[in-house]
Amino acid sequence: MFTMWQRLKNRDEQALQQIIHTYGSYVKAIMYAILKRDDLVQLCMNDVFWSVWQKSDQFKGEEVDFKKWIGTIAKYKAIDLYRQEQKRHAHQSDDEIMLSIHSTEQTYMNKVDRETLLFEISQLAPPNGDIFIMKYYLQLSNQQIADACHMTKAAVDHRLLRSKKKLAKNKRLKEMLQ
Repeated sequence: MFTMWQRLKNRDEQALQQIIHTYGSYVKAIMYAILKRDDLVQLCMNDVFWSVWQKSDQFKGEEVDFKKWIGTIAKYKAIDLYRQEQKRHAHQSDDEIMLSIHSTEQTYMNKVDRETLLFEISQLAPPNGDIFIMKYYLQLSNQQIADACHMTKAAVDHRLLRSKKKLAKNKRLKEMLQ
């Protein structure tokens, strides 16, 4: 009568099922000690038994050595997966740091742009600065601004156009206004 591993060498699928049943909890314990996550252990178990199936003809030894051989495969598969996960997490951390730096830079630039724009608006002749703020910060309609300033809508349109042209002389502000 052939042993399980001898039947496995002959590509007997029932032998593989028997090996999984016999050594599954042993393999799982080895991998859990290294990976400490059930999802990774399940993924790794599939790899271990696939390797056992593929490399069964490489096993040389007695039946007692078979358990050690499977345990060794399980240990090294788990270590490989652990290292892959560590690299993946390190790479994600680097990406998160870069996004954070970019976000901080963008926030700073937006603040500088807003401060520059507010300074330039404050330099506009009255009431043009107030009209500009009402239009683009308070988002009032031109008619609402005209009513508040006791002007015609056409006068408000004209003052906004002149203010935009004056602010557009600054290149950065020109980009913001478009």
